[in-house]
Amino acid sequence: MRDVSCALGKIICMSSVHEMIPWAGHANYASSKGGIMLLMKSIAQEFAPQKVRVNSICPGAIQTPINKEAWETPEALNNLMNVVPYKRIGQIEDIGNAAAWLASDLADYINGVSLFIDGGMTLFPGFTTNG
Repeated sequence: MRDVSCALGKIICMSSVHEMIPWAGHANYASSKGGIMLLMKSIAQEFAPQKVRVNSICPGAIQTPINKEAWETPEALNNLMNVVPYKRIGQIEDIGNAAAWLASDLADYINGVSLFIDGGMTLFPGFTTNG
C-alpha cells in the first residue's frame, strides 16, 4: 500500500451542468459556471507539470434545500424528471462519492475534466424523441 499519493496535489472545483446548458433568466449563474470551467482547465494545464491535478464536478439536479421547490411535491418532482433521463434526483452522496474518487489515486490520470453528475441532464433529453 502506498503511503504517498501519486499526485503532489488535487484541486476539485464545483461547477454545474449550467457550464454547458444555457439557463434563460439565470445568465449570471450560467456564465459564472462557464468561467469556473475555463479557470479549472487553465489551472490544470498550468500545474500539470508539477503533478497537480485540477478537475471540476458539475452537479445536475441534487436534492438539497436550495432547489426544494423543484422536488418537494410529486408534481414538481415529475416535472423535474422530464430533464433527467435516469429518472431520479441526485443525492448529496452522489457528489461526495465523485469527489472522493477524483481525489484518489484511482483518478490519477484525470486532469482538466468536468465530471457531470447529472443523471443524463447534459444529454439534452428533449431530443429523445427526435427533437
